[in-house]
Amino acid sequence: MSASARYPFSAVVGMDDLKLALLINAVSPAVGGVLVRGEKGTAKSTVVRALATLLPDLDVVDGCRFACDPADPDPRCPDGPHPEDAVPAERSARLVELPVGASEDRLVGSLDIERALTEGVKAFEPGLLAAAHRGVLYVDEVNLLHDHLVDLLLDAAAMGRSHVEREGVSVAHAARFLLVGTMNPEEGELRPQLLDRFGLTVEVAATREPTERAEVVRRRLAFETAPEAFAAGYAREDAELADHIRAARKRLPGVVLTDAALRQVTAVCAAFEVDGLRADIVTARAAMALAAWRDHTEVTSDDVRDAARLALPHRRRRDPFDAPDLDEDRLQEALDQAGDDDPKGPEDAPEEPGGPDDSAGSDSSPQESPESAAPDDATTSPPPSSDTGHQQEEQQETSGAGPGQQTGDTTSEAGEPYRPRLLSVSGIGQGTPGRRSRAETPYGRTSGARPPRERVGTLHLTETLRAAAPHQRARGRTGPGLRLQSSDLREAVREGREGNLVLFCVDASGSMAARQRMRAVKGAVLSLLLDAYQRRDKVGLVTFRGRGAELDLPPTSSVEAGARRLRELRTGGRTPLAAGLLRSAYVLRVERLRDPRRRPLLVVVTDGRATQGGLDDALRAGAWIGSQGVQSVVVDCESGAVRLGLAGRLAAAMGGTAVRLEELGADALSGLVRHTRHRAA
Repeated sequence: MSASARYPFSAVVGMDDLKLALLINAVSPAVGGVLVRGEKGTAKSTVVRALATLLPDLDVVDGCRFACDPADPDPRCPDGPHPEDAVPAERSARLVELPVGASEDRLVGSLDIERALTEGVKAFEPGLLAAAHRGVLYVDEVNLLHDHLVDLLLDAAAMGRSHVEREGVSVAHAARFLLVGTMNPEEGELRPQLLDRFGLTVEVAATREPTERAEVVRRRLAFETAPEAFAAGYAREDAELADHIRAARKRLPGVVLTDAALRQVTAVCAAFEVDGLRADIVTARAAMALAAWRDHTEVTSDDVRDAARLALPHRRRRDPFDAPDLDEDRLQEALDQAGDDDPKGPEDAPEEPGGPDDSAGSDSSPQESPESAAPDDATTSPPPSSDTGHQQEEQQETSGAGPGQQTGDTTSEAGEPYRPRLLSVSGIGQGTPGRRSRAETPYGRTSGARPPRERVGTLHLTETLRAAAPHQRARGRTGPGLRLQSSDLREAVREGREGNLVLFCVDASGSMAARQRMRAVKGAVLSLLLDAYQRRDKVGLVTFRGRGAELDLPPTSSVEAGARRLRELRTGGRTPLAAGLLRSAYVLRVERLRDPRRRPLLVVVTDGRATQGGLDDALRAGAWIGSQGVQSVVVDCESGAVRLGLAGRLAAAMGGTAVRLEELGADALSGLVRHTRHRAA
């Protein structure tokens, strides 16, 4: 690969696997594409773009906008029907890039507005899915792709066809493409539905070896100095690689997937408890492509092992916060067991989850024991009086002095996550498409039409024609086309859901550690983080204890990072509530400058006690936040028979709503409720 050759494979951990995964898909596009996960600056995009130059050229029907194969044209092609003696034309396979900010019209195509208005005919203008047919569809930062585009992409990838039903146009065309996506996990994970559609996945990371990093820099500088000469130095290797791909494609139909190899595929998928049967199919296809690439006539155990290493990690996730991984020893053990001549060998598989090598089973027991014991201890001891309870909390708070040290610091496990209530921002926003609050979005239900404010977004054809119709005689219309003016244009107003910035301000003082409350608090915040992941929000985490507050997680789309910071959170010291609120206000102000359209929701998790700085300072800070138009929810963590109601006072000062910790779950009341009162934007 001429482009990727400027980066030595040894300089990026996992680059050999990436190259292998791309070659597997080049031999057999039916495998389903590749997802490349890795940190920034690891040449992910460079390697993917180099793939297109190695793919064999295509024969297409001359003049067909949908790249129909002359040997087997699509009978439902919008440019068809094509005659049997259609003139073929040869062209290279295309690499079509789908920008993260692309519109729905750009992806699937739309009505040709110009021809519709000037000629009075319904004509379809193809989108990127049509351009990618029989080629490569590449999505950089695929984890940031808007949900409505993800849904359309999923449908086309699953069915091999794109269906367009909009604005009086009904079109279906073939859309079979090799789907390749790159992403940085720090910016957020993919939705599970899209994750499963990728056939293979690869993790890449830059090496920490100075010599290898120096070679990367050297080759990069050489390329920038003389690009053509640099590429010419790898032309022979590129040609050999392309020839190998063409030969492997010809060998693929003759590769035999034996019963023994198929038994290994299914045994491995069963041993790792992947959902559904797509993993079995993808692993089998990848193993056959590997055999063709390696010039084997039959699939071998090595082919199955290498295919499973690439096809299974991203399908083993049971929780959005889990990182894709695969135990190599367990994989080999499953292959060895399935390789037994006894066809009933897989009978041993049910014993695997409970065996000593099962990481989930071995980890769960020791963790559940102390966690389950905590509630029992609390119920067997008599409930302390209010004075006694506060004395215990004061002792825990004064035992530590601040965030960095500390005598008395403790770390507690997080409780089990649950489905929380919907916490949303009132009013109608215009932020990034998501699933939390109501907003005007580029997709969704059409709620009306209006003259365009600047440039036309999505044209509302009916209202545009209605606005132009009364003026046709005065404008001298004589032919079939309409006479339009810019004042006739109307754009569609669509209502959907937006993603918000959910900033958590969490009390990590000693009073939260007392009475074992921190376990419940962590479980609640973890549940809200999971909810934010599902609703496509950005999240941030501010914690306060001792004498100040810290920004533990700057606003990001990676809720996995938030969950990791939360689990590592230590508690102890006094309660600087005012400092936590002011730090949160500063974070929100900076983020508003960076992303002014994304509306914030501040979630304060505290019992309301302010033993550092005083309650009055905290109330004044809360009132100032409310005056800035920030909507907020205060999760009241106070426990015991006697409650002081300090969190409720804070919520009132902020103009928000107080929710008791035990009422945060969606099942606490019938149905989902909104916890933020309406405020003027």
